[in-house]
Amino acid sequence: MNILFLTENFPPETNAAATRVYERACYWVKAGHRVTVITSAPNFPDGILFPGYENRWCQVEDMSGIHVVRVKTFIAPNLGVVRRTLDFLSFMVTGVWAGLFEPKPDVIAATSPQFFAAVAGWLLGAVRRVPFVFELGDLWPASIAAVGAVQPGRALQMIEKLELHLYRRAEAVVALTHAFKENLVARSIDGNKIAVIPNGVDLWRYGPRDRDADLARQWNLNGHFVVGYVGTHGMAHALGNVLDAAEKLTPRGDIRFLLAGAGAERDGLIKEAARRNLNNVIFMPPQSKDAMPGVWSLCDVALVHLKNDPVFAGVIPSKMFEAMAMGLPVLLAAPEGEASQILLGDEAGAHVPAQDPAALAEAVVRLADDAEGLKTLAAKSLMAAASHSREYQARHMVAVLERAAERRGGEAAKQAPSPDTPGDIS
Repeated sequence: MNILFLTENFPPETNAAATRVYERACYWVKAGHRVTVITSAPNFPDGILFPGYENRWCQVEDMSGIHVVRVKTFIAPNLGVVRRTLDFLSFMVTGVWAGLFEPKPDVIAATSPQFFAAVAGWLLGAVRRVPFVFELGDLWPASIAAVGAVQPGRALQMIEKLELHLYRRAEAVVALTHAFKENLVARSIDGNKIAVIPNGVDLWRYGPRDRDADLARQWNLNGHFVVGYVGTHGMAHALGNVLDAAEKLTPRGDIRFLLAGAGAERDGLIKEAARRNLNNVIFMPPQSKDAMPGVWSLCDVALVHLKNDPVFAGVIPSKMFEAMAMGLPVLLAAPEGEASQILLGDEAGAHVPAQDPAALAEAVVRLADDAEGLKTLAAKSLMAAASHSREYQARHMVAVLERAAERRGGEAAKQAPSPDTPGDIS
């Protein structure tokens, strides 16, 4: 099968969408499929081109057997509504343009975020008469409204109408969470066309390891209990709450909070930590995907953190599965929802309410002071990782793509997914 996939983020970027698309595509290539990815020159989240790349109209490279086409976009850091919108729209235009010159695929897929990549996928599918599959990685625009990036009004209503149009026109929708599917069904989208394929982790890349001695020395972490947050420092993550918890724990000289990554809020967090003289908070710059296992090895507990908003109750952060594969207990500070159900069901860690610094600090102390309990959580976390493998996810998604391709020229599916195709899996 010839698969054309549109995503604005792709390695060497390391955010969730980039990692998800790349790791699945690698499995598809190994299975004999031709995979073309149309993406931008890597610059997320700071809006600065990665070394070795230029923002040209077209750059082509082979990455692990994947045919990667990078197109010119309006590059902007991950902050500011107007500049980011120009970035999104420019990728939509140049992505469609590039897709017109690629060999005709059997199926076109696009992932959100960002939302306009999905618009590009739908437009390409319509022009080239190829089925379009929408992978729903985020409820957009609801998620950006939740962080205050856009205000209620006519513009938001227009985007919501376009959002619903894409769901209806897609041959199939792949939702990363059951909550996303429930949201769509409640808005009159046919549930039979929606497959739920949760996020996962590449078990070949991640696994338990001893603390990286060189990194531990570099960041002065030897002899400390390390609570690690590895990921984007954005508005959706509300990491100011971590600073509040760290401030409560300053008397505990053995505890350190390690925040590794980049994002719109990072500079502000660094300044605020310095203002409060929080010597127990360490900021590590973003690392390459290959370096991530070493970063995780520094941690005794993996912190997964989200803003206190009902929208995020349906989000399952991919970093949770990376931590499980590393054999780390997970401390989830997020609205009660699908992620907490998975975590507690797997007995792989602890959950505390979102943006409650006292609860977060108390949970950190409990974990730090209970060595045997921590070992038990770590063992169960590692055991649970196998059920969240990226290979499993890749096989199920390619089945959705194959069914969509088989229905070329026909109406969207009127039946529920068969047992050997993805349905509501977790």
